[in-house]
Amino acid sequence: MGNAKKIFEGLLVLQYRSGNKKAFSLLVKRYNSKMCNHAYWFTYDKDIAKDIVQDSWGLIIKKLPNLKKPDSFGSWAMQIVTRKSIDYLNKNQRDREKLKEYYKEPKVDNDLDHKESDLVKIYTAIKGLPRDQQVVLRLFYLEEYSLREISEILNKSEGTVKSRLYHAREKLKIILKNRNHE
Repeated sequence: MGNAKKIFEGLLVLQYRSGNKKAFSLLVKRYNSKMCNHAYWFTYDKDIAKDIVQDSWGLIIKKLPNLKKPDSFGSWAMQIVTRKSIDYLNKNQRDREKLKEYYKEPKVDNDLDHKESDLVKIYTAIKGLPRDQQVVLRLFYLEEYSLREISEILNKSEGTVKSRLYHAREKLKIILKNRNHE
């Protein structure tokens, strides 16, 4: 994430702390959708994802006055959503399989051009990776977080994040290479 964005969000946090409620509204506007998408990625259920994000905002409001690095609001907030999503999954292990049934993977259509077919192959290959590697790939490539930010979000060392990203890439290469030879 760009330094200007971080500085702006840090200023919003400081303004909220000093009593400006509109500053918090701007933070919600900037992050609510991203947080919902992140929670949905774990749960595959929009309503549950919204509930997790709502709970996360409650915790964010409660802990925001104690945030030591206001410019790290984004990764800190995503870390809360990640933990709440994982907590939800751990509490509801019996329902995990039912939730996955509702998640629809893209279907291959005979009329798809070559590029769309490749995207389906990549998507399917990513779904075959371990969950921790999927999370790192998503945060790095789709959400565009740095390795340091991902390590804060997942509460893992930067080396662990870098290793997961490396191994995910290597496994994807092997999976895709094998599928191309079939």
